[in-house]
Amino acid sequence: MSEAERADRRHPDHRPTAEDIRALAGPSTPHFALQIRNRIATLVERLPADDPARVEGERQIARLNELARHTGDPRGPGPSRQRD
Repeated sequence: MSEAERADRRHPDHRPTAEDIRALAGPSTPHFALQIRNRIATLVERLPADDPARVEGERQIARLNELARHTGDPRGPGPSRQRD
C-alpha cells in the first residue's frame, strides 16, 4: 500500500469529509495502520480544529495508532512458558 492519496482527494478544491476519513480508516489492519494514519493526517492537516472531518480524522488517527500496536493475531501472544 502506498501513502499516496487518490488524485481527486488531493485536488486543491476538494475538502475532505468525515465520510472520506471513515472510508480510508475502515478497512485498516495492523500492518497498514501507520500508512493509513499518515494519509489521513495529510488530508486533515489544513482543516480548522472544529471541522467535522478533522475531528473524525484525529479520532481515527488515535485508533490507528492503537491498532498498529497489535500483531493482528486474534489469538493473542499465547500462553507464556515458565522456566524451571
